[in-house]
Amino acid sequence: MTWRIDLSKNAEKFISKNELTLDEVRELVGKAIYYFQGEDININIKKLKGDWKGFYRIRTGRMRIIVEFNFENLVLFIEEIDWRGNVYK
Repeated sequence: MTWRIDLSKNAEKFISKNELTLDEVRELVGKAIYYFQGEDININIKKLKGDWKGFYRIRTGRMRIIVEFNFENLVLFIEEIDWRGNVYK
């Protein structure tokens, strides 16, 4: 079971500017996938409401990753990666 990861332009820009590797992002979203499969994984994930309905927030330190999971097609779309104060704007 292989998931495809799609990134928005904003997410790609954040990764390139902040010396964050795509492997680190893959590790975090991989943990989220294991969490949804019922594994006992230590990850801070929350379903979002309002304008972000249908998305999940993954928190790691001060950084937030906003991601949408498509479980039927095994695709996840990373909409936004940013620092805590900027990500929801």
